[in-house]
Parts: sequence; structure tokens; C-alpha cells
Amino acid sequence: MLDAAREAVADLVNGDPGGVVLGADRAVLLSSLAEASSSRAGLGYEVIVSRLDDEANIAPWLRAAHRYGAKVKWAEVDIETGELPTWQWESLISKSTRLVAVTSASGTLGAITDLRAMTKLVHDVGGLVVVDHSAAAPYRLIDIKETEADVVAVNAVGWGGPPVGAMVFREPALMNTFASVSTNPYATGPARLEIGGHQFGLLAGVVASIEYLASLDESARGTRRERLSVSMHSASAYLNRIFDYLMVSLRSLPLVILIGRPEARIPVLSFAFHDVPADRVVQRLADNGILAIANANSRVLDVLGANDVGGAVTVGLAHYSTTAEVDQLVRALASLG
Repeated sequence: MLDAAREAVADLVNGDPGGVVLGADRAVLLSSLAEASSSRAGLGYEVIVSRLDDEANIAPWLRAAHRYGAKVKWAEVDIETGELPTWQWESLISKSTRLVAVTSASGTLGAITDLRAMTKLVHDVGGLVVVDHSAAAPYRLIDIKETEADVVAVNAVGWGGPPVGAMVFREPALMNTFASVSTNPYATGPARLEIGGHQFGLLAGVVASIEYLASLDESARGTRRERLSVSMHSASAYLNRIFDYLMVSLRSLPLVILIGRPEARIPVLSFAFHDVPADRVVQRLADNGILAIANANSRVLDVLGANDVGGAVTVGLAHYSTTAEVDQLVRALASLG
């Protein structure tokens, strides 16, 4: 079952099963990777993190830099669009850059990050790129070879799978350049970066959940990767239509303030409600059978000032979302004022 889970995750990101590290959560795996990064986070080196990322891909690198002595630089967000401007990478990346940790899409604003130009700059100076695909994976086809990221991370729970995280190395041999964090002194390959044993029932769920993604379009045929390609593109087309309807519907509510306006995005957004705290909005939505999140500890919302006006509410679509559910959301919000 362990091999089957590695193969399924490899198909999901177009990677090599030999480079798939599995664990309880992508935050745990990224923390293990950061702990093993002493040769890249030491004195004289630089680590770059982004304001757009979830804390899971920020805190581990801040801790590693503090522990080993590296300088930390921040990629900042455009306060109007909520995107990471590409022009800043040339000034951020230097000969001392050893690692850049960045998200491919924001799980708060939905903004998609342009990765290709950045990865080339990092590789030109001998650095590594770690990309968190956790927010994007439920909505977009991931291709580690196309973006040329060195390491990518995903969370199965994001697309409805079990609480299992995965970290994939584009080149499996790269794993051997990181210190082992395993409690097994004889661990080799992915096991060097895996702590403790595996829950094989959950790994079976990972395989089943990726098969679910591959079957979203009933007409999809071929290998699992080929079926994923067809199904994810079909799902994206459907969700884009629902998301457009959601955006138009929210803009019809005068007290709703949409945060950011990224040009390219996944079907996730955050909004504030005039004079109503985010916690109260979330409770009203919950009372009406709608799950939303009040992002109280988001760095990007801090930068954009949302937390200064009562916080923001984050909502996103699932593959089974409908326009009727959007209407239900709008009615619940309209009842607030």
C-alpha cells in the first residue's frame, strides 16, 4: 500500500514515485525538510519566503534560518491585486540565495503565482525551489516537470482525501543532499525524511481519492495521469463557471468587500463584510449549512489590512458545488444587513 500511495501521488504531480515522501501533513513534512536543511540555511546564505503563503510553508523556514543563521528575505504581495509581482524576484534573488519557498496559489485569496521565471533565476544561482501546491491541487493539474520546482508539497485533505501530506522531489537523488530526520538509522530514499510509521488505511484513502480526481470526467481514458489531465481540465472549466457566478453574486451585495483582484486564480476568495466581524459572518453561514473560515492569523490579510476591519471570511468551491449553493450563500449574507 505504501508503494501504491507513492505511485498515486507521483501521477498527481507528474513525478517519480521514488521521490515521494509521505507523512501526517504537508506542514509536518516541510518542517522535516527545513530541519534537514542546515547546509542551505546557514550563515552567509539567504532563504526567501512569501507573504502570500500559508504558515505551513513559512514557519519551518523561519525556524531553520533562525537556527542555522541564514538571512530571510520576503516576497511581498501587491496590495491591490493580492498577487506576488514577478518583477521583484530579480532584486530578491542573489548569489547567496539557497532556497525559495512559495505557494503556487493562495488558499486565502486564490491568486496564482507565476513560477517559471522565478525558478530559472533561483536555479541560475544554485538554489532550490520548494512549492506548496496544497491550495492548487484540488483545482489544477500539477506538473512538477513543467514548473521545474525542486520539491512540491500537497495535502490530500484539500481534495477530499484523508489527512495525509506528501512532498515530492523532482529528482529523487536530491533527497540524499538533505540530512536524515528518520528515527531509523538505516533509512534510505524517501524514508530518510519520514518520521514514524505510516497509517496504511489512510494511505489506501490517498490512492482512492486520487482515483476520484481522475474519474471526475467519465469520458477520461488511458493511464491515471492521462485521466487526471482530462478530468482536472473538465473540472476547472465547470468550476470557473460557478466561480464567475459567485463573483457576480457577491458584487451585488453592497456591504461585501472582495479582497484582492488577481488576474489568474483558483476558485477561492476572501471578503470582508462592512461593520460585521468575520467570526459573526462565519457563524451566520454555518447556521445556514455553509462552511467558511475566518482567517484570523493570515499574514497576507494582515498586509492587506483586512484584520484591521474585523477580519475576512474565506470561501472556496468544491467539485460538487452548484449555483444553488451560491444562491444560499448570498441569501445568508444578505440577511446580515
